[in-house]
Amino acid sequence: MSANKLEGSAVENKFAFGVDIGGTTIEIGLFSQEGKILSQMVLPTNTTENGQWILGDISAQIQKMLQENGLSKSTVLGIGMGVPGPVTEDGLVKGCVNLGWDYFNVKEEMENLTGLTVVADNDANLAALGEAWQGAAQGCRNCVFVTLGTAVGGGVIVDGKLLHGAFASAGEIGHILVEPDEKEACTCGNYGCLEQYASTKGLLRMAQKMGITRFHEAKEIYDNAKQGYGPALEMTWKAADYLGRGLSAVACVVDPEIFILGGGISHAGTFLLEEVQDAYQRYAFHASRDAKFALAMLGNQAGMYGGVKKLLDELQK
Repeated sequence: MSANKLEGSAVENKFAFGVDIGGTTIEIGLFSQEGKILSQMVLPTNTTENGQWILGDISAQIQKMLQENGLSKSTVLGIGMGVPGPVTEDGLVKGCVNLGWDYFNVKEEMENLTGLTVVADNDANLAALGEAWQGAAQGCRNCVFVTLGTAVGGGVIVDGKLLHGAFASAGEIGHILVEPDEKEACTCGNYGCLEQYASTKGLLRMAQKMGITRFHEAKEIYDNAKQGYGPALEMTWKAADYLGRGLSAVACVVDPEIFILGGGISHAGTFLLEEVQDAYQRYAFHASRDAKFALAMLGNQAGMYGGVKKLLDELQK
């Protein structure tokens, strides 16, 4: 869309930015208030010097996008931002290992940098909100989003609202205990976490234990499993079994209508979906056994959509 056309529509409409901060890249999207993405940029995440340049890079890019689209700050409702770590409802980041961040208020700092209203949340929470708003969980008021990638995370929506919990740790699905006999520590310091089996790192760890060194990413394992390679099938089945076990525990607490599987591993498609759903049904409480399973629809854009939705919801309060 041209800058002139955006400027003309700005007379009647407002705009918003959705930002999804990852350990490798940062996704920034300019949205209409109706939820249509108008422009998108991807930045490398500069994690040097404990990530102190990240917010400044985002602020500079937002200013650039405003200029390129012929917009002033007065047409922008604000910024909804996802962070890969626990974030309290008032914007306090409680540490982000992947970014090098300690405790600080990301909302306040970003507002000071941009002069715009900012809301912030955990990245998986916002991905869940995005999928519920414009993706695979549209129309569902109770859903669980599971992100399967380098790590395992999640976002939980109950009665149409994101669940945060007392310590901003609701949805940390990857750290549910699923194997009490595990001897190796998870990155969180505990033992036997779901993330140790159902993530890319977990799958590659299983491959190493089996003496298979030719796999370097989860896609290779799933591609081989689809072709019937026995050891790969064993790994994907084991990952799905642990995931089904963990999600059955989640269902006993929040009882979702649907589980959405996202993240890089979800590109394995229906093969993954069917393995996980079968495992879930083996373990689930009978009343929750019919929960639906679906693949995420918004891909890497889910967090940006969720950021905008959270911003719009906050502004309506």
